[in-house]
Amino acid sequence: VALNVDGVLLSNGPGDPADNPEVVVEVGRWLERKMPTLGICLGHQLMALSQGIKTEKLKYGHRGANQPVRELPTGKVFITSQNHGYAVSTKELPPYISPLFENVNDGTCEGLTYQGYPAFSVQFHPEAAGGPLDTTFLFDRFIAMMGGNSDAAKK
Repeated sequence: VALNVDGVLLSNGPGDPADNPEVVVEVGRWLERKMPTLGICLGHQLMALSQGIKTEKLKYGHRGANQPVRELPTGKVFITSQNHGYAVSTKELPPYISPLFENVNDGTCEGLTYQGYPAFSVQFHPEAAGGPLDTTFLFDRFIAMMGGNSDAAKK
C-alpha cells in the first residue's frame, strides 16, 4: 500500500508487543523505505521487534509521572511519565541501533536511535500532558526528520 505521508508515529498501547506480529512486519517495511518514524512506548517496542531485538516482561513495570530517564549522548536526566510492563532488551542490538535513553532507576532501555534511518523511539510518554513535559522536544526532532520547520529543532 502506498502511503502519501511525511512520517509515521507509532503510538503507545497496552499489552505484550510480541502479540502483534503483522504490525511488526509492517513497521520493518516502513523502516526499510526510510520512512521518518517515531515510536512511543508500544511503538518503541514494535520498532525494536521489527529489527530482531527482543522484548522482556518487567517484574513490576514502570508506572507513574515521575520516572527519571537519562539521555545517553548528553547525560541529561529528564522526568517522564510511564505506564508499561515490557522493556526492550539491549543485550543483542544490531550495529546500526544504539540506546538513546536509559531508565535511571533500573538501567532498562528507554529509547533507541537507528543510524542510517530517519527513526528513533522512546519507551516513555513525551505526549503526556497530564505529566512532565520535559521531553516534548522529541516531537520537534521528529518534525525536523520529516523536513518540517520547527524552531525548537534548530536549537
